[in-house]
Amino acid sequence: MPSVAVIPPPEAAVARVPMRRLEAGAAREAEDALAVEAPLELRLGERATTVLMRTPGDDEELVRGFLFTEGIVARAEDVLALRRPLDVDPAARGNVLAADLDPARARLPEDRFLFASASCGICGKVSLASLSVTAPPVTSRLRVARAVLEALPARLREAQPTFAETGGLHAAALFDAAGELLAVREDVGRHNAVDKVVGWALAAGRVPLGDCGLHVSGRLGFEIVQKAVVAGLPLVAAVGAASSLAVDLALRHGLTLATFLRPGRMNLYGDPSRVTA
Repeated sequence: MPSVAVIPPPEAAVARVPMRRLEAGAAREAEDALAVEAPLELRLGERATTVLMRTPGDDEELVRGFLFTEGIVARAEDVLALRRPLDVDPAARGNVLAADLDPARARLPEDRFLFASASCGICGKVSLASLSVTAPPVTSRLRVARAVLEALPARLREAQPTFAETGGLHAAALFDAAGELLAVREDVGRHNAVDKVVGWALAAGRVPLGDCGLHVSGRLGFEIVQKAVVAGLPLVAAVGAASSLAVDLALRHGLTLATFLRPGRMNLYGDPSRVTA
């Protein structure tokens, strides 16, 4: 098999690479579709601030959501502009995004190193204090039927075209009380997918999201619940498990978590009245 460098164009979410498939005692040459993981350099003004490992696509939503859930901006208007810097090599320009922020309102980060992997939404934080979540308790009259929640995994899977092709992406979706998917985004990082849908909602003027729920395709860790708290989401549903820290954070801020979603079963943490029979 020839050795190749997998360097997809910046906007591509899928890379196609040669491979050898071993199956039923036989080997054959084939082509595989892989989910792209690529660095996005985020600049605040002209200063390089962090690198997000993400799947290309919806970069502007990702950055808006990241800036909001990290507490750097508090409203959509705090982001004056998002632009591709011209001082970058054209071949790499799709992997650099600069955000011009309102200097009177933005809180520039001082506690983050210059790298965040696709698997960790809090990588780069330098102290335990920096993990604190500054947000009021979530209050909402949202009620969702149990059958609606149980149907979410299948609905989300139908809205994941890149996962269907590669099997290598997470997804996040905002949904209403009837289970209608309002926004779905895919990414190699589960926290990136959440930032993308929150960024969509921020630009659409829908934050805080007290009338919506969040559904994610994997497990619920601290970083997912932290972003939900900041966005004002009252209900977070997942096909996987929740961590102890995620549940503790949800309880402290008034969220309801529904995990291990399956037809006929789920685990609930927090206020159970948000899930109706």
